[in-house]
Amino acid sequence: MVSCEKKKKSRDKKIKKKAPALAQSPQPVSPALKKNTSLRLEQATLKKLKNRAIEADGSVQQLLEMQVNNYLNNGK
Repeated sequence: MVSCEKKKKSRDKKIKKKAPALAQSPQPVSPALKKNTSLRLEQATLKKLKNRAIEADGSVQQLLEMQVNNYLNNGK
């Protein structure tokens, strides 16, 4: 039987291979200029979102901010 540690290492290798890093914003914004918000997501959706952020070697906040900016700037 495969231990949890071996499964985790195997999963980590797969994640590192397929995940492009999140793009950094061209000009960093001071944390003082940012505002907090909250949202409610289904548990499964949040779990997938967190996994995507990990795959991209970033955070949920970075991932969401990038997608919102893309939507606002490009309409996509």
